[in-house]
Amino acid sequence: MAHGGFLSVDLGHPFLNRTADGFLKVGAVGACKVAAEETFHCLHKGDVSKHKVENALKKMCKEGAYWGSVAGVYVGVEYGVDRIRGHRDWKNAMIGGAVTGALVSAVNSNDRNHVVGNAITGAAIATAAHYLHHLT
Repeated sequence: MAHGGFLSVDLGHPFLNRTADGFLKVGAVGACKVAAEETFHCLHKGDVSKHKVENALKKMCKEGAYWGSVAGVYVGVEYGVDRIRGHRDWKNAMIGGAVTGALVSAVNSNDRNHVVGNAITGAAIATAAHYLHHLT
């Protein structure tokens, strides 16, 4: 892959590679977030048990899969928009964020206003992240 980093995925096509790469990397971040939260709760309460560890592992898998899926959709949409438009700029991030926000929201809610609001939020966050990434 052209991205580099601690993990490299080669599924034979840049779209699949980037989508899988986004899923795995961001999914790992989601799982680590849960691990940190659960560790804090156990240390704060002073209570560690086999049941709590098993529950934490289940939460890690669930959150990792959720965060990874969202990232995979975003990266895939952004890549597709890049290929269609032939340009790599903030507009691809905005469209990718809007589509991802709308899809994730539509899965979780039937309220049209909620879906549109999350599409706008996704577009804003993705556009801001694009600009932050390109500051240096």
